[in-house]
Order: sequence, then C-alpha cells, then structure tokens
Amino acid sequence: MHLHKYEKIWLMFGVGSLVVFLLVIGIGAFYKGTHPQSQMTTIDPQNVEANEAFKQENLGLTKVDENKYILNVVASAFNYDLGVDEEGAQVKSIRVPKGSTVLFHVTSKDVVHGFELAGTNVNMMVEPGYVSSYETVMEKPGEYTLVCNEYCGTGHHLMYATVEVYE
Repeated sequence: MHLHKYEKIWLMFGVGSLVVFLLVIGIGAFYKGTHPQSQMTTIDPQNVEANEAFKQENLGLTKVDENKYILNVVASAFNYDLGVDEEGAQVKSIRVPKGSTVLFHVTSKDVVHGFELAGTNVNMMVEPGYVSSYETVMEKPGEYTLVCNEYCGTGHHLMYATVEVYE
C-alpha cells in the first residue's frame, strides 16, 4: 500500500497529537495527583436529611476551628439551601473572614446542578446521589456570587446566593 506524502504528514500529526494528549493526561493524573473532587461519597437523594451534614440544623456555615469553616449546602429546584436564620428566613448570603479555609459539602435532591463561586477556584458539578466536596482558602476580600452553572430547568436563573469575604 502506497501512501501519499501529505497523508503521511497528516498521519504523523494525528499520532503525535494523540501522544502529547496522553502525556498531558498521564502527568496530570499520576504526577500531579488530579482526581474527582467528590471521591464518590454517596447519599440517598430522596432522603438527604438522613445524613448528619445535611440535616436542616446543620445546613449553612459552621465554624469548626480558628479560620476553618464547613459550608453544607443542598441544591434543589432552583434553590441553594443554606439553612435558616434566627427569624426562620432562608439564608441567601454568608460571610467568612479573609484567609479562612472553607470546606464546601454539596449535594442535590433532584437533578444535576452546578456549584460555582464566581471569581474563585470553587467549581463543582452536583449530582443526585453524591456528595461533592471542595476545600479552598478564601484569600481575596470581596463579594462573590454562588451560581448554578449547569442548566437545571426553567427557574435556573433564580438559583444563586452570595458569599462575602471580609477583612
């Protein structure tokens, strides 16, 4: 079988691109230790309240140590449930001090949702039946919007909250 000069060039380009791609994936997976953020922690999506972290009284921001917080969130039908305040109103804004380490624990009751804290490195896919976790240090003061970046239905644009990092 005889290959034309240009066919050989394109074949070498394709094989070379494949080798480079596999090298990048291999370095990221094995040398850098890249892995899915949730480590496959499972939960019953029909009964998330059975999990201690997602009981109504444990939702929202909890201080666990000096400059260390846990934020438990349940995503469902166009709402991030961050718990309720003293008057019983839904919390839509939380505040953390600058330099704090925040561990985000998020799950979904119904469909796939996104969990992106715009302007930071927090970005997760939240799937029913799984707990997504991500830990980060909130270095820059400011107000950040928590948005759903996975289309979840007609009220998708109403799914947001606010995280304020203060000095």
